[in-house]
Amino acid sequence: MTPFPLGLQCPVEHDGPLPEAVDVAIVGGGVIGVMSALFLARKGLKVAVLEKGRVAAEQSSRNWGWIRQTGRDMAELPIATEANHLWTQLQGEVEEDLGLARLGVAYLAESEKEVASYEDWLKQASAHGVDSRILNADQTADLLPGATKRFAGALHTPSDMKAEPWVAVPIFARAAAKAGVVIRENCAVRALDIAAGKVAGVVTEKGRIKADHVMVSGGAWSALFLRQHGVNLPQLSVQAQVMATEPLPALDLPAAGNNELAFRRRADGGFTLAAGGWHRLFIGPDAFRHLGAYMPQIKAHPFGTKYHPAAPKGFPDAWGTKRRWSSQDESPFERMRVLNPQPTMGLHEKTLAAFGALFPQLGTPRIKAVWSGMIDAMPDVVPVVDRAPLEGLSICTGMCGHGFGIGPAFGRIMADLITGGALGHDLSRFRLSRFSDGSKLELGPGL
Repeated sequence: MTPFPLGLQCPVEHDGPLPEAVDVAIVGGGVIGVMSALFLARKGLKVAVLEKGRVAAEQSSRNWGWIRQTGRDMAELPIATEANHLWTQLQGEVEEDLGLARLGVAYLAESEKEVASYEDWLKQASAHGVDSRILNADQTADLLPGATKRFAGALHTPSDMKAEPWVAVPIFARAAAKAGVVIRENCAVRALDIAAGKVAGVVTEKGRIKADHVMVSGGAWSALFLRQHGVNLPQLSVQAQVMATEPLPALDLPAAGNNELAFRRRADGGFTLAAGGWHRLFIGPDAFRHLGAYMPQIKAHPFGTKYHPAAPKGFPDAWGTKRRWSSQDESPFERMRVLNPQPTMGLHEKTLAAFGALFPQLGTPRIKAVWSGMIDAMPDVVPVVDRAPLEGLSICTGMCGHGFGIGPAFGRIMADLITGGALGHDLSRFRLSRFSDGSKLELGPGL
């Protein structure tokens, strides 16, 4: 099988001396950090993106590749719609192919109860002008030609798209570099530089950088980094698993899925497949620390996550991972450059068999690659997008596995949040203080 294409085996693409000073330093080179940097540079700011490993080598490249409005939390939906437009605009601006295609996305319903839940979502979503629609069983069968299983219905959004994650985000990084952004790989940020009670820059493993503002978009590592500076973020990371097939015969299908199986056609003719409802949580100190915050999610989906007593060495919530360190010492981010969890044996074969049984006319699919990633999760399944209580610090993290498609819009928003521009959206649902101000947490959608 082909190994996952992004990781430490890849040569460093973005290297060179560190700048002495920038306007904004961004911690983390995933889709959120890269897109924020691009939009900040377009505003004329000097920006540095600092990535401990390789650009997009963690969850930003390990996701399903869906660019969807379907099923979004109502506070995210208008942002997802903006992202849908931005993807098309950006494909016209960059000089490389993002693998962008308007396939549509469908949530498949096993029962009339699920159809009813999608109808409830659509009643609220219609106010935002999305082209989503409810399909009955016959219409769903037409949407999935040759499917051996008959579904009760589906929630379908024809305008939704897909792109190739491990291709697209590195392309965006090159576009940002061309726009003047300084990107440095193999350059972990150990700590914030604090002076007179506010952010003055960052301390990296390769030296200090002065900055008027710092943005943390470190994915699964964000909470560990922020705790060093007294910012409590109840974030955990859960493992998910994805696979790619070798090219298969042409068949006009949307990106689609339910809690058992998710699939979408890739640019190379194969399919990206996943066990839709499968996640695994490694239980560590943070899992105990934030148990109360996650209880509503656990009660709502008591069997939605597999549990493992300990994370692999070096993972963010592993028992042996340091919680405190000096900015002069090697940090956990240098000890684990790229999170690369081992896939669960047998799960990919079960997923492949389920897909093959659903579309037998495609023949026997062959596995091209199998990989896992660690999703940065939040108790209410929506991210934190906010200014931190420390002056000069902003946070955009906890995308809950939904960040790839919506990334361009949150990048634009963060550029305006940092510079005082018009946000264009109500971000109150994503405020950091919702975990400490006594508010009742409202669970967002899952898939």
